[in-house]
Order: sequence, then C-alpha cells, then structure tokens
Amino acid sequence: MVGMRVDHVVYAAEQDGARATAARLGARLGVEPVNGGVHPRFGTRNVILPLADERYVEVVEVLDHPASDKAPFGQVVRARSEAGGGWLGWVIEVKDMSAHEERLGRKAVSGNRHRPDGVELRWQQLGVRGLQADPQLPFFVMWDADSPHPSKLVSESVVLSTLTIAGDPQRVREWIGLQDGEKVSPSIGLNFVAPHGTPGLLSVSFNTPTGQVTI
Repeated sequence: MVGMRVDHVVYAAEQDGARATAARLGARLGVEPVNGGVHPRFGTRNVILPLADERYVEVVEVLDHPASDKAPFGQVVRARSEAGGGWLGWVIEVKDMSAHEERLGRKAVSGNRHRPDGVELRWQQLGVRGLQADPQLPFFVMWDADSPHPSKLVSESVVLSTLTIAGDPQRVREWIGLQDGEKVSPSIGLNFVAPHGTPGLLSVSFNTPTGQVTI
C-alpha cells in the first residue's frame, strides 16, 4: 500500500520515569533527549530521541490521570512500565487513514501534545487496541498537514536500521495491508523470530557514527 513508512518506535519508561530512561537510551545512541510534552487525551507524556530520516524513539510514561485508565494507549503504557519498561511497539506513518479505518473496521482517534516551546503537534492514530491484543502489531499515525514532525527538532545522524520482532510476518503483513512484494520502509530491516512467550518488539538496531547499537 503506497504512502506508508516506519515513523517511530515506542519505549515504555522504566521505574525511574521517562526522563531518566531516555537519558540512558540517549547516552547509548549519542542522541540528546528532547522533552516532548503531555498527551492529554491519553494520560501520558513523552521524551523524544530524534533520529535521521524523520524518525524518532518515543520514550513514554503514564500519568496519574483518569485518561490513562480509559485510553488504550495509556493502558498499554502502564502495563509495560509496571512490568519493568522496555520496547512497547512500532508505529507506521500513513498519508491516508481512511483506507486503514475501512480495512480494520474502526475509526482513528485524535491526539495532540504541546511541546515545551508551545508548539502543538496534532495527529490521528489507529490500531492501539490491536497492539494491546497482539503486541507484534504496529499501530498507525497520520500527522496533521500543518503539524511539524517530532524529529525535526534537531538534526541527527543516527539511523534506525532494524526491528527484531517476535511474531508472524504474515500476520503483520495482513494487519498492515501489504501486498506481495511490498515493504513498509525498504531501508529498514524487519527480522521476525518465533515468539517464546508473548509476541512483540524485542530489539531495535541503530546505525550511529561510532557503529551499530542494538537496544
């Protein structure tokens, strides 16, 4: 399906919170974390590690807020953080959400957050309930046309290179809506391994100026 790309990967905060978790990840990658702001609709907040090619790592934590108990995204973040934190999932950017809404039989929800500099980011997202039920599955995001992409905060040279996923590649292809021979992002490798336990995103590899780093 034309108009899709891997946009970002999501890491649930460890016990000491999103800022400390992002600082550790950033030190390994050589990337300076950027405070992302609060998602009021989801009861979460994030810290961003900007990457090259308009991609980023989102380190997210749940807030003590009623929305975090009601919104699926808040629920999955809370569950992952309470289990010790770690990779929560991967996210695909789409240019037309309607086709995915029709295929999955559900409507996208609106999201927004204000950066500390006051700039508002707005998007539509779809498929978090799919991730909640089957953690190997990505969810989808479509940035509003006049909303800046989070990775444009700074210029970075660290490149997202490979995702290692415990799961079934055919199940993921069907969920995304890929035809035979199509790839989400040709520059990014998707390595699938048979799950021992819960499926999901196991590790992410990055190309950095000092060599490859796998987290």
